[in-house]
Amino acid sequence: MSKRNLNRRQRHRIQKVQEERLERARKKDQAIDAQAEEGELGEPQPGLIVAHFGVTTDVETQDGRVTRCHKRSNLPALVTGDRVIWQEDSQGSGVIVACEDRTSLLSRPDVRGQLRPVAANIDRIIIVCAPAPRTPVNLIDRYLVAAAHHGIRPILVLNKSDCLEQAPDMAREMEEYRDLGYEVHTLSAQTEAGMAEIRTLLAAGNSVFVGQSGVGKSSIIAALLPEEEIRVASISESTGKGRHTTTTARLYHIPGGGNLIDSPGIREFGLWHIEPEDLFQAFPELSNLSGHCKFRDCSHENEPGCAVRDAVESGRILERRYRSFLAIRDSLDEVAMRELL
Repeated sequence: MSKRNLNRRQRHRIQKVQEERLERARKKDQAIDAQAEEGELGEPQPGLIVAHFGVTTDVETQDGRVTRCHKRSNLPALVTGDRVIWQEDSQGSGVIVACEDRTSLLSRPDVRGQLRPVAANIDRIIIVCAPAPRTPVNLIDRYLVAAAHHGIRPILVLNKSDCLEQAPDMAREMEEYRDLGYEVHTLSAQTEAGMAEIRTLLAAGNSVFVGQSGVGKSSIIAALLPEEEIRVASISESTGKGRHTTTTARLYHIPGGGNLIDSPGIREFGLWHIEPEDLFQAFPELSNLSGHCKFRDCSHENEPGCAVRDAVESGRILERRYRSFLAIRDSLDEVAMRELL
């Protein structure tokens, strides 16, 4: 995001808000310390954050009991999937006093462009695509870049397979991703076709579903968790896009094994925090050739002796993937330039 100059009044207001927040946090910690001194806090015990509500979280114990908890102010922002240490207070709620090391952290930009954590300790990102509304391949590539950047295994799932006549090219596109080495599955949450395969896939570890609104994330989750009340919304007739149905990141235990984190709808990953050279992680077919270019600083566009462009022209690399790579790289460069202004 571009930076803006703040006048004295705006700076004073921001400082005042920050001071008020610090004071509230200080008073909260003082109350926690007072409870601890009076012996009103129970023994420290491990827990799992299964839902996040801003200032409070739901923490699940090893025996399945869920307690609403606050956290100490010295802890970082906590998210669904975090493994924590907490203590129960005399009111039946609890205090989170420590967070265990994370194996992974999925983040996305908020409305101000600032990175905010979404879920922790994720083993796989399920990228849900659909023919209606049509998921553009450039958006799929952006998800793959984000997954590679976070070091989380991506899996492509084509939902609404019974509607492929609305976008017949998607079947070919999914095969192309499979040829590139990505794991791809096809299903229909409405007809249950392919759902048994997905249940097996998710039977261990933590999974999170991402994808633009309307592709059927909530429908798939409802099929996986028939006992839960998962809100499913129809496609908007005016926009042709889906309506967001999830407002809180929540962790569910899937019958038969595995956990699923249902996060708020993500229409598009903002990739401004990713360095251009990191893009190659999600474009392995380009990465393997970039070292053979004539010039070390080759932009893979107009330079002579570009091995990447030669491979595109000879058909060894998909032109749409090449164009997608350039478009994403250019979008990163544009944001970097705005931040320098």
